[in-house]
Amino acid sequence: AAAAAGEGRPFLGVCVGMQMLFDGSDESPDAAGLGVLPGRVSLLPDTVKRPQMQWNTVSWSSGAAMAEGQPDPCWMYFVHSYAAVPGDAADVAGVCDYGRPDVAAAVARRRLWATQFHPEKSSANGLKLLERFVSSCLP
Repeated sequence: AAAAAGEGRPFLGVCVGMQMLFDGSDESPDAAGLGVLPGRVSLLPDTVKRPQMQWNTVSWSSGAAMAEGQPDPCWMYFVHSYAAVPGDAADVAGVCDYGRPDVAAAVARRRLWATQFHPEKSSANGLKLLERFVSSCLP
């Protein structure tokens, strides 16, 4: 993943595939993340049920390529107890509200896309995102 992202090759990370891109995680404090994107992964707040195992809305960042053709907000399916806190706001492609209004639901940088939600379980909206990613990989 780190090599692909560093070389500008297409990369799609899903759930823990998004989390591993950051510097580290509270889930395994002694293990380093890949450090492709600055930031850490933290446990969701005690005020919400963990794991979040439900449909939730994603509000897209302006100009996010993965949001093209998607409703805003957009329903996606989540299963997670930890969430990334990106160190660079420019990497955030979409957020959801779960314990706080700005949980990173999707991040993107160049040809690297990653989602905390599961597009493969998110019906038509998820399929649209996957199709958009594949289209973005074509010459």
